[in-house]
Formats: sequence, structure tokens, C-alpha cells
Amino acid sequence: MSVNPDLIFSVFVFVLGALWGSFGNVVILRQPKGESVVRPRSRCGKCSTPIKWYDNVPVLAWFWLRGKCRACGEKFSFRYPLVELITGLLFLAVFMKYGWSWYTLELLYFVWALVVCSVIDLDHMILPDVFTLSGIVLGLAGAALNPERDFPGALAGMLMGGGFLWMIAYLYYVLRKEEGMGGGDIKLLAWIGAVLGWTSVPFVIMVSSLIGSVVGLILATRSPTGLKSVIPFGPYLAGAAILYLLGGEEIGRWYISLFLPDSGPVN
Repeated sequence: MSVNPDLIFSVFVFVLGALWGSFGNVVILRQPKGESVVRPRSRCGKCSTPIKWYDNVPVLAWFWLRGKCRACGEKFSFRYPLVELITGLLFLAVFMKYGWSWYTLELLYFVWALVVCSVIDLDHMILPDVFTLSGIVLGLAGAALNPERDFPGALAGMLMGGGFLWMIAYLYYVLRKEEGMGGGDIKLLAWIGAVLGWTSVPFVIMVSSLIGSVVGLILATRSPTGLKSVIPFGPYLAGAAILYLLGGEEIGRWYISLFLPDSGPVN
């Protein structure tokens, strides 16, 4: 019986993404604390017993350990296999849509970092500069070096994305005399624009605002602080960017064409 090469390659890409998701869990846990993401090796947070390699298999290990430390029985969060599964699926989706190219390599890091930043933002209400600022640099460098990319479009995306949220944050501060949006969100959208181009920015802003508003209203009804509840906006920006990357690009280009019908190809 012959084995479909595409199936083998798809499994390989998924496993690769799951492995990066496993590393992402380490980064999520340690980076906000300023700890090394390389040493020491993964261990139980309660008994400090190092986790064996066979108990660290992405996604599956959590289930055969029944979500507990083999040594002391401490419960492990279900978020660990969830992050690994999501990252594996995103890697597979990127490869299925874009095939093998240098730009694909950029996008694999991009989606991995967006997942990591989103979880850190949910936990700590921060978007680390080590991701957002370096992401901007990598996005612009990739556009400058990769003939598949468009550097003017990437530069415009960075300026348009960061500039729009900066203006919103500034106007909010002027009107309310308090900060309504963190600088991390501004840098995150600038990074998204640098990687996906300026045509992605309207789509990302519109979709993230819509989803964020709905979720925010739901959370506000369950919070004692009501509409004054503070929610991280980074995950919604990241989610909208991934939607654009995997299918929203066509919608975004159509939307832009309504205002610039003769703008020609844009990235």
C-alpha cells in the first residue's frame, strides 16, 4: 500500500508546529519573569522534578499523564496541549495556503510569536518588546530582502498600523485624561502591518474591534467594574491578523478596492 507523500509532509509540518508550541509554552511561562527559556529544562512547578522527554511529547503527553505530574501528581494546565495543538494547526494551515517559500518561513515565526504574545497578554497584560520590536525589524528586513515581498507596502503597513493606534490612544488620553490603550498594542499592529502589508491594517482593525467589543461587553456584564473592565487587546489583533493571513486577504483587498479601485497590486 502506497503512502501519500502529501499526507506525510502534512503530518511533519503539524508535528513541527506542535514542537514549537511546546517551546512556546516555556517562553510564555518564563519570559515575563525574565528567566532563561533554554535552561533549566522543563520541570514540575511544584516538586521541581525534570520532565522526561517521553512525558514532554506535544499534545499527547498531557493526556497519557492525565494532566498531572508523574512524580507528585500536581495538575498541569490544559493550556499546554492547547497551545501546542493551535500552533501545529496554524503551521499546517500556513503551509497548505502558501506552500514552501522564504515568505512561508517568515509566516511560521509570525504565527508562533502571535500565539505566544497573545497568551502572555492574557496572563500579564503585556506584549513583550522582544517580540513586537524585533518583529517589526524582521518584517521590514524580510520585505527588503525577499523578492516575493514589497518593501514600500511593508513600510506603509508599519506606519499605518502603528500610527492609527497611536492616534487613537492619544485622542483617548486627551479626552479622558487616562490611558486607554497600551504601547504594546501599537507596536503589535505596526508589526502586523510590516509583515502583512498595509492592506491588512483596515481588516485587522475592523475585525479585532468587532470581536473585542463583543467579548468585552460579555465580560463587562460579569464583572463588578462593568464597562470599566480592562481587557487585553493583543489577542484580538493577533486573531484578526491570522484570519487575514489565512483567508481574509481577499476580503481586505476587495475592501481597499472600493476606495482605491485603480491602486494596482498591493502587499
